[in-house]
Amino acid sequence: MRAEAGQILRWNLFIGGHLSSSVPVRLVRRTDAGQWVWLESGTPMWRTTLPRRTHLRDIPPEARSPHGYPVRAGRWPRGSALIHQPTGAGHAVFWFFGRGHDFRGWYVNLEHRIHRGEDIDVADHELDVVVAPDRGWRWKDERSFAEKTGHPAYWSAEEAVAIRTEGRRVTRLAEAGAFPFDGSWCTFTPPPHWTRPPRGPAPAHTVLRAP
Repeated sequence: MRAEAGQILRWNLFIGGHLSSSVPVRLVRRTDAGQWVWLESGTPMWRTTLPRRTHLRDIPPEARSPHGYPVRAGRWPRGSALIHQPTGAGHAVFWFFGRGHDFRGWYVNLEHRIHRGEDIDVADHELDVVVAPDRGWRWKDERSFAEKTGHPAYWSAEEAVAIRTEGRRVTRLAEAGAFPFDGSWCTFTPPPHWTRPPRGPAPAHTVLRAP
């Protein structure tokens, strides 16, 4: 696949095998070590249509439609983010920026990625790590991670150990002030000619496909 800075990719987040959201992002850089993509605040996107005040992660997989849920148009509600996806790693690192493009901190999403052409399919592992600008860190969603462990739609107890180990490996980098927590990329700004990507067609697949 060609790797041209600025090209539009689709970041598709799956929870328990079902699509939660699909957001267009722009490729910043791709190397053998991984790729960086830019997610702009307010980007037109697709999100799963669910009952009001319900989140996909709170619906047991056995209670979901086997074919996934319909999607509706929306916009990315959080701040802009630079996302580093290391090759072969079970995580991605987000650099989050505020309205004035001030750096707000890092977010480590523990995940499994499958690249399919312009699609980045992300199987979310629930457990995450929040890293402050001063590199202090904390686990996020430990309780729901534990509740999902052992369910066939999520991960086994053995896989849960590996997921947490991956998270702990990344936190050691934060404690040491090593990349990606060494201050690099904290002042990144996208080229001024990059506009928000268009929403594009609705996702063709709302259930995660096998590799």
